[in-house]
This record gives sequence, C-alpha cells and structure tokens, in this order.
Amino acid sequence: MNANVRAPRKFFVALPPSRFPNRAMPAGRNFTFICGPDDFLVGRLGAEKFAALAAEVPDEFSREVLSGFANNVGEVASAINRFRDSVQTISMFGGRRVVWLKDVNFLADSVTGRAESTLKLLEDLQEILTKIDPAETAVLITAAPVDRRRAFPKWCEKNADFTLVAADAGDGAALEGVVLAEAKAVGATITPDAVRLLLVRVGANTRLLVEEVHKLANYAGEGQPIEEAHVGELTPNVAEGDFFEAAEAFFSGDLKWTLAALERQFFAEPNAARPILAALQNRNRILLQVRALIDAGEARIGPRGLDGLPKAGATYAAKFTGATEKSSFNLFTQNPWYVGKLAGSAKLPSLRRLIDNQQEFITAFEELIRRPQEQEDVLREMAVRCLAA
Repeated sequence: MNANVRAPRKFFVALPPSRFPNRAMPAGRNFTFICGPDDFLVGRLGAEKFAALAAEVPDEFSREVLSGFANNVGEVASAINRFRDSVQTISMFGGRRVVWLKDVNFLADSVTGRAESTLKLLEDLQEILTKIDPAETAVLITAAPVDRRRAFPKWCEKNADFTLVAADAGDGAALEGVVLAEAKAVGATITPDAVRLLLVRVGANTRLLVEEVHKLANYAGEGQPIEEAHVGELTPNVAEGDFFEAAEAFFSGDLKWTLAALERQFFAEPNAARPILAALQNRNRILLQVRALIDAGEARIGPRGLDGLPKAGATYAAKFTGATEKSSFNLFTQNPWYVGKLAGSAKLPSLRRLIDNQQEFITAFEELIRRPQEQEDVLREMAVRCLAA
C-alpha cells in the first residue's frame, strides 16, 4: 500500500475476549493507535492487542507498559520522555520489543489537552513515532477520550494502524452493540426486551454492562437466552440511583412492599428521605403526563412502550420551551419503551390520585423540615395516606 493512501478506519463497539485479530501492520504504518470516548472499551481492546503483540516477543524484559495518564503539562512531558527512552532502548538479546503507552488522557478537550505546551509536546511525540522501526519495536498507544478535531489525532488516523472504539459510547445503538457483542463472546443470546431493560437500568456504564451480561448469562444457564425477567430480577436500577425499589413499590400500589422497602433503605442510609422523595416525584411527574395523554386519547400503553408518544410530541413538545435534555419534567425527552414500562408495570393511577400524590410529597417535605430526626416515620405516614385508601 502506498504510504500516502489513507487506510480504512476500523470501528469496534466491543471486543469479545481473546478474539483480537492477529494481523500484520499495514504497510507505511509503524504503530497502532486505539482511541475512543470510553476508557473501559479502549483499555479492553488495547489489552487484547498488547497480548497479541507480546505473544510474538518471548523475552518478557522486552515488553514494557507505560502510563500516559497526566493531570498537568508537567506530567505530559514526563510521560512522553519515558516513552522516548523506552522506544529508543535496544533489546538486551537483540530481538523485537513491544511498548504500550496506555491510558493517555492528554488528547482530550481539557485544560491540559488544550494547553500550548501540551500541543508542542505532541509535536515531539509525532516526531518520535515517525522514526519508529516496527521491525524493531512494536508500539501501541491507547487514548480516551480524544478530541479528534486536533492535529495529532488527525495525523494518527492517517499514519497509524488506527482503530476508533465505540464512536459514541453514550449512544443507545452503540451501547446495545456492547451488550450483544459481550453476550456473543460468552456464548449466550439475549432477547431485545432484555437488552432494552438492561440499558434502562444500567445506563451508559459500559464496564457494568459487561459485568451484568456475564452475571445474567450464568444465571440463565448454558444454551438459554437472557430474558427480560432475568434482568428485572437480577440487575439493579443503577441509572436511577439507589432508591428504585421504594419508587417501584410505591407506584405498584403495594403498601406492605413499600413499607418494607423504606425500612431496608433507612437501615442502609438513615438520611435517605429527600433522595427517596426526589425519586418518587420524578416518576410521578412522568406518570402525570402519561395519564393526561392517555385520557385525551393521544397515546396508549402498548407492548412496545407508550404508543403515540412521537406523534403527541409533534403536537405538544413545543410547549416545553428550551427543555431538550432528558428530564422528568418533559415526557417527550423520555424513551417511549421506558415510559411504557413505568406506566405498565402496575395499574396506572388516576389523574386525581397522581395529583394527590404530588401534594402528599410536598406535605412530607414540609414535615421533614419540622421533624428532621423522624425521616422514616414521615415517609411511612405519607405512604399509608397515599396507599391505604
């Protein structure tokens, strides 16, 4: 391949363990550069690549791993100087060396990454990389996050064996790819509904998503698919915080479960009243809006979530002026499937009941101010008033 011809970039969402392709370095590209917005996925892929390179270097003293993590410009200079010394070192026994500069964080859009001194140091790093002989030293660099608008990352795209991991780790499709790839890697399958619920409960935490897939696959058993029920039973609702059970119990209408959930929560955290109230209010706001749309005939709860939400959004979303980020105040920023699961997990309360709930939450908040040492009692009394009728 002509050295001036740009090689196709490779995109990975997740890497199945021990399946890194063992391929030769493209002609004209004398180092490997792996980057992306998610440090876990980048580091995981980097570890696989380093293992593949190290397998070709029997002398363990010819393998070196250097940290590229830097909190300031001075640490950037130290990291690059260590890297220069390493790649210029000759193997004791005359064989090939492998050097991994990992956890590079000074390519991000940060104070350190934007500093003029850092940009000058990156010019020095570029010169070092240009002079590397891949026959003598295999170089791997992993970086996350990376501001790809800057000169050095652009140069790496053109001159390195370049891989971008999970182009947007916060994107639902990319996160779904992480789940599906990991399930495949452990020899399991996962249903679409289970994937959606897992993403709702875990959010954009790729490390936890991977761990949850392993746990769920073991629970489902060999040859059995991971079902939505498995996720519901085993996966905590990390994305909504630690107060999910109390909210779930309250809106199921089960007073006994609600009181038990409150007891467990206050045993673990004696000052949990305000976060619990916040969790209850957030869900109540969403359900108020859902109930209003359903009563108006604008939407209905279906097997795929809240049917009619996009159409209703075209009619009413403009009323939420400036509210574009995900918020319980704006139903149209929510995922229709998730909203349907919230509204359909039990009988949807009437609009009057939801309005009364909101008033009870206000009353409970005022009581907490008057009785700060009786937080559990205040919430238990509120739950009885709301659910005993």
